Amino acid sequence: MNDIESILETLHFPDAPKMAAGSYPGPRAAEALALSARTESMARGGGRMPVVMDRAFGATFKDPDGSTFIDLSAGVGVSSVGRCHPKVQKAIVEQSQQLMHAMEVNSTRRTELAARLAALMPEGLRNDCITFFAQSGSDALEAAVKFARRVTGRHQIIAFHGGYHGVWHASNALTTGTAYRKGYGPFMGGVIHAPYPYAYRFPFDTTHKSAEQIAGEYVDYLLNTPYTAADDVAAVIVEPVQGEGGYVPPSPEFLQLLRKACDRSGTLLIVDEVQCGAGRTGRMWAVEHTGVKPDMLTFGKGIGGDVPMAGIAMRSELAARIPDGSVPNTFAANSLSAAVALTNLEILHDPEMGLIPRAELLGQEVQERVRGFQSPYVGEVRGKGLMIGIELVEDKATKEPLAPQKVGRIMEYVLGHGVLMVPCGRYGNVMRVMPSLTISKRLLHRALDVFGEALASL
Repeated sequence: MNDIESILETLHFPDAPKMAAGSYPGPRAAEALALSARTESMARGGGRMPVVMDRAFGATFKDPDGSTFIDLSAGVGVSSVGRCHPKVQKAIVEQSQQLMHAMEVNSTRRTELAARLAALMPEGLRNDCITFFAQSGSDALEAAVKFARRVTGRHQIIAFHGGYHGVWHASNALTTGTAYRKGYGPFMGGVIHAPYPYAYRFPFDTTHKSAEQIAGEYVDYLLNTPYTAADDVAAVIVEPVQGEGGYVPPSPEFLQLLRKACDRSGTLLIVDEVQCGAGRTGRMWAVEHTGVKPDMLTFGKGIGGDVPMAGIAMRSELAARIPDGSVPNTFAANSLSAAVALTNLEILHDPEMGLIPRAELLGQEVQERVRGFQSPYVGEVRGKGLMIGIELVEDKATKEPLAPQKVGRIMEYVLGHGVLMVPCGRYGNVMRVMPSLTISKRLLHRALDVFGEALASL
């Protein structure tokens, strides 16, 4: 074991995975689940999942019965540096003794964070951007839509099939998942949805052109051809790697075509990096795999980690056109959140640990390992870095999605053996491998062993 792996081993509960009770959930976890069902809204995403977290450390957590789990979800991409990292704990203690909530007036920590983020942005924004802070990804996308409309004087937005951009008003109009939309309409008008290059399930013939070419050229057609009704488009909003839609990583050509189409039409290109950013794909930002320069970038999840933090970085000349005081957000970037975000960025960019380039290499190992299972249920393994989707099917030839009952059996098996995995995808049949970037190789491979056993048990 090398020095880095030895250090990473100290950042997790050493006994994971371990099941303390005879069956899962144990008595205390079952009691907590029953209380939650009586007192909390199940509109939240994981409300019905039989998981109870009591304590957490790194890529592991314990439930009230003392069982210890390996978490392959990282809180849906939130815990990039792991939960309760010692440096984060230290930052919270020190900052809580100085300043926490500061309204939206100037405070040293939020300004320091804005400057640090500007230096870390991709080309096109790096050191020439202004940051607007928010509290969640949904907040950031709401603000991005407002800003795009304000600075362009246009109202339409192009988003993509399979996209997830939040669940409030404008953000929910962009999101396409049925569970988030059904019964909640009508939504904000002016949204046009286009095909995303989900090559495994692309609806068009790709004999002569790739899914990326077809999808990119279609957006160019919408923006730059008469009589498409896309005649007043303020922005194209896209995930450089699609998240909830199935962990779909298109080739760089797709975003490159979008950039050209936007430039021709005077449309802004907004990349949503709430889930795929913060080093998860082996670059600080997933868009950096493409060489494309975005006009705005939304961030969240892994930037804040254990505390809420999100926002938008936008080109400085765009920010100059937005009226002062027009989009208040009382709790955004309080000093405690800003101090934690700064610490997370320090950990992610520690040259000795090399967490971001390690994520790229570790992701390749994971994909090879899962393909090596040679399971008849694994239709495709895809991803970038530690953002990996494993698409499960009934039949590899027909690509029929694995039945929900079988997905449930897999989740039940892994959870019962001390591993948490969270599915996604348009059919709920894509298992995610998206652990904290600080996960040790030993823990990661142990969790994959359990997943392989779950597949073999079907």
